[in-house]
Amino acid sequence: MNYGHRLATRDDLPAIVDIYNSSIPDKTSTCDLEPVTVADRTAWFDSSDPRIRPIWVGYESDAPQIVTGYLSFDRFLNGRPGYDVTADIAVYLHPEHRGSGQGSHLLGEAVQHAPELGVRNLAASIFASNEASIRLFLRHGFQRWGLLPEVADLGGVVRDLVFMGRPVGAPRS
Repeated sequence: MNYGHRLATRDDLPAIVDIYNSSIPDKTSTCDLEPVTVADRTAWFDSSDPRIRPIWVGYESDAPQIVTGYLSFDRFLNGRPGYDVTADIAVYLHPEHRGSGQGSHLLGEAVQHAPELGVRNLAASIFASNEASIRLFLRHGFQRWGLLPEVADLGGVVRDLVFMGRPVGAPRS
């Protein structure tokens, strides 16, 4: 299957929220325990800056109007300016598009595009039990930067968190 991506618009936010919420029940990729709403995610969406911290939506090449996943470049850790050379990225896919190449497309494009955003490093936090995501990031040159054991409790399901990252080049001047 061929995939593309584009900058997310406010009209994409309901699809982004639906995709995110689809990941909550399996407890493999988020610490949220209850579904979020569009209103819950509006401030996050509005704080994204397409020039330095965009949100992209993925789609099948023959159906660009249907959102199949998304990738966000977020501020790292607490958002202090000294961390601006590192972006925290997250990839979420519609259940029907997991394992089909959409995540690889989005992540590959993020690695290539990151220096244009002034980013020197990409970082991601992934539950250690989410082996598919860890394999995806490893295939794109990420390394394991650290492990935080048992830092998440998802209603009795305890998870370790793996920090992954990779350098992506010099930031723009």
